[in-house]
Amino acid sequence: MTLSNKGLNAVTSGVKIPKTISRKEIDMNFQDVVKFANDNLVCYLATTEGDQPRVRALRMWFADDKGFYFHTESVKSICKQLKSNNKVELCFFDPGSDGGRMMRVAGKVEFVDDLALKNKVLTDRPFLKAIGIKGPENPLLVIFRVFTGEAYFWTRANNMKETEIERIKF
Repeated sequence: MTLSNKGLNAVTSGVKIPKTISRKEIDMNFQDVVKFANDNLVCYLATTEGDQPRVRALRMWFADDKGFYFHTESVKSICKQLKSNNKVELCFFDPGSDGGRMMRVAGKVEFVDDLALKNKVLTDRPFLKAIGIKGPENPLLVIFRVFTGEAYFWTRANNMKETEIERIKF
């Protein structure tokens, strides 16, 4: 994540607040996003096919300071949809108490062609070999990540204040 302290302002409801946000504050906020995603791996990912929204539950592989990582197979509709339009929305949910807590992420996807990551996913997810992906060079194996966008947390307490909820950009 490349951020500088120059020109970064907190934004709430589209109104700029004069306080400059430090890199430390941004990293802390984004680290909260990463932690929530890694603690709640099952999410819903929305894509589009033409003008039709498509949503499905997926188990995220992992999140880190570079984004939210997923894998799929090149022959699946999701892969074709992402290549056609790289804008997505993710929704993670922790049922917890009092209505739970949700994190929504709107962003863009990029495909990651990295041999080390492909080897890692095959180690982390051995079921991929059972469906025919024997090695990292197999063209069926596709890794993608949501690398830029914004996230926010929803709770019952802020239900009627959606436009006022702080967005965390990454």
